[in-house]
Amino acid sequence: MDFILRLQHTAVMDWFRESGSLMGYPAVLFLHTIGLGTVAGLNGAIDLRLLGVAPKIPLAPLTRFFPVIWGAFWATALSGSILLIADAEQKLRSPVFYVKMTFIALALINLHFLRTRVFSDPQVDTAPLSSQAKLLAATSLLLWVAVTTAGRLMAYLGPVAGLNG
Repeated sequence: MDFILRLQHTAVMDWFRESGSLMGYPAVLFLHTIGLGTVAGLNGAIDLRLLGVAPKIPLAPLTRFFPVIWGAFWATALSGSILLIADAEQKLRSPVFYVKMTFIALALINLHFLRTRVFSDPQVDTAPLSSQAKLLAATSLLLWVAVTTAGRLMAYLGPVAGLNG
């Protein structure tokens, strides 16, 4: 963590935080928002379909969205890393940051299970969906809402004194 804290105080990060340039903090925050919206939005659409919304839409073609979800996730992870470095002292002392990271990890594990246990079934469109598929979909919705909520709360809930330093 010391490395991240040292990065926060580099000239590049000072410019990023304080320049007021649209190519600095606003651009990275915008990329982070678009990325998370894409990840959570596509996951939500798939989850709702698995839960019975729009039952006439076949499930198998939805697998085409998984590479888009992963691409958007990596864009979000990269932009989130930059945002973290820009304000590491604050974010690394915030319990909400760790809650968000935990929800992200759980949501990604859940996404993996959706892909491998539901969408890998060649009969995904012909056999009734299992209760496991529906549970994974409901859990996915809950986790991505939790990720988004925790991310927004980070802007309003400050760090805890004495944590990580």
